[in-house]
Amino acid sequence: MSEKGISLLDGSQLLRPEPAFADKPVAAFRDYSVDDLDPVKKRVKDTYYAMHGNVTVEFVKQKRAKWLQFNHFKSTIKDALIRLNSLVDESDPDSELPNIVHAFQTAERIRLDHPDDDWFHLTGLIHDLGKVMAFYGEPQWCVVGDTFPVGCRWADSIVYGHDSFKDNRDTYNPKYNTPCGIYTPGCGVEALTMSWGHDEYLYRLLKHNRATIPEEGLFMIRYHSFYPWHAGGDYAHLAGTPRDEHIKQQVLKFNKYDLYSKSAAVPDIEALWPYYESLIDKYIPGVIEF
Repeated sequence: MSEKGISLLDGSQLLRPEPAFADKPVAAFRDYSVDDLDPVKKRVKDTYYAMHGNVTVEFVKQKRAKWLQFNHFKSTIKDALIRLNSLVDESDPDSELPNIVHAFQTAERIRLDHPDDDWFHLTGLIHDLGKVMAFYGEPQWCVVGDTFPVGCRWADSIVYGHDSFKDNRDTYNPKYNTPCGIYTPGCGVEALTMSWGHDEYLYRLLKHNRATIPEEGLFMIRYHSFYPWHAGGDYAHLAGTPRDEHIKQQVLKFNKYDLYSKSAAVPDIEALWPYYESLIDKYIPGVIEF
């Protein structure tokens, strides 16, 4: 960790965009420096410390059992997205705007660079939709933020470092605190049990509801918050197969749009809805089970 509390191994700058992509310096993104007098930085730190203190192997099992029954509510994708108008991500140091604004910022930036890949546009729009769990009794610390595997040693590049896991009982469990923990070397990223959050939930939800978004889009959704792997360089001893590399490249393709599209500019959401509704109708139509 640096003196400012930022993991020196955080690799998000490896995803740096073209100079004109963002409206603030690249180094200003993902600033996890500690300053308890700054309300945003304190909020972000508190969210991650709560997450890292509570997310154990058993906790993830409980959340999977609860949410993967998909019996909480039914909704169209559009109506679920509109709910994100009321959510500001407490783990995000880069934006104070409602999450639906970020959804359209991401989608529109992808659309600019990849005009023919309509599934990619939709992936950008819905990638954070799993955060609707926050409206059903879940604290944001188990819904938002970077993800990481449970059941093995915490990686050095996880934001706020090992100190943030000091209250997590798995930290002291010899079954879980080795480099491989419950996994075998080279098992692959898809064999890892990830910390519970919006990524895994949305991926499973789309599979459950038979969405026809291509596999590449599902990879982007499932692992876009797994920064310690795709940006920090950790977990190569577990996820280093050719398939893992393919998955990582899809996530890296997506993540510069997710991270660096955050800005003060707000898209004209009402004008954009007809286009994105057509994509919803194409890839995941109707009322679905959440």
